[in-house]
Amino acid sequence: MDAKRSVAALGALAQESRLEVFRLLVRRGPAGLPAGEISRRIGVPPTTLSFHLAQLSHAGLVTSRRNGRSILYAANYPGMQDLMGFLLENCCQEGAGCAPPEAGRRRRR
Repeated sequence: MDAKRSVAALGALAQESRLEVFRLLVRRGPAGLPAGEISRRIGVPPTTLSFHLAQLSHAGLVTSRRNGRSILYAANYPGMQDLMGFLLENCCQEGAGCAPPEAGRRRRR
């Protein structure tokens, strides 16, 4: 992933509702959710949600597919992994003694 695409992805996530939508879709897995269900769970009006989903899709973080009359949205895991790889690409190259965090492990306060 290049810097331009990374900035677009980070920009898409730099808004509270979009970040919440993305995290919901990551938790949901590849099955995804229909837009109406996302709207209900997040508490965002459908028209606003449509804008947020378009931003996340344009940034390569969300995919969509038709299922009958519904459109299902899901996290784009390869896009997410590309972004994480870009962010960690140069980790520890200057002897900082850092180590990438273990996947799925987060300190809670």
